[in-house]
Amino acid sequence: MLNKFARAFVTRLITPIARALLRIGLTPDMVTIIGTVGTCFCALFFYSHGQFVWGTLAIAVFVVFDLLDGTMARVSGSSSNWGAFLDSTLDRFGDACVFGGLVLYFTRQSDGAVTAWGALACLVFGFVTSYARARAEGLGFVGANVGIAERADRLVVVLLATFFVGLFGWPHMVFTVILWLLAAASAVTVAQRMLAVRREMAASR
Repeated sequence: MLNKFARAFVTRLITPIARALLRIGLTPDMVTIIGTVGTCFCALFFYSHGQFVWGTLAIAVFVVFDLLDGTMARVSGSSSNWGAFLDSTLDRFGDACVFGGLVLYFTRQSDGAVTAWGALACLVFGFVTSYARARAEGLGFVGANVGIAERADRLVVVLLATFFVGLFGWPHMVFTVILWLLAAASAVTVAQRMLAVRREMAASR
């Protein structure tokens, strides 16, 4: 949903930054890799130690790199299938580390088992959501680009929830509820994509 409503605004906002990075010699692929490595390190280090505020702020910086690489490719005229493949593949590493860092932290807390399972459920359903679309497109169907919880939505929700839990000291139960609601929304998205592809297949016969 965020992809539909915010993409144009964000693109206008970051285009000057993308041009500046190109001028200093960075390529879109370099920015993709920097963003992924930074996100993974910050998530696994800060989140696993319960440093939710600093972790989220650091991750947010590197998430910007994930937005910049595509804009840089368009501005420089270097968009390619390889760049799209690299970006999508490395995105999965970043997502895994964000939720993985939370799993590592909450599995070490005496009352954190349910929260850890919620983070793990988000990770699993998030991967299936992405796979459903990729597999459908690989088969030549485009209907799997629907859903109430796309990647951008999931990432924004988990980062904001983690930040505010750390900033205001909210009880872990609040975070647990948010994670399980996010997991449920991701599961619904998987179902939506499966049904959409099923209908598209039936219509193409």
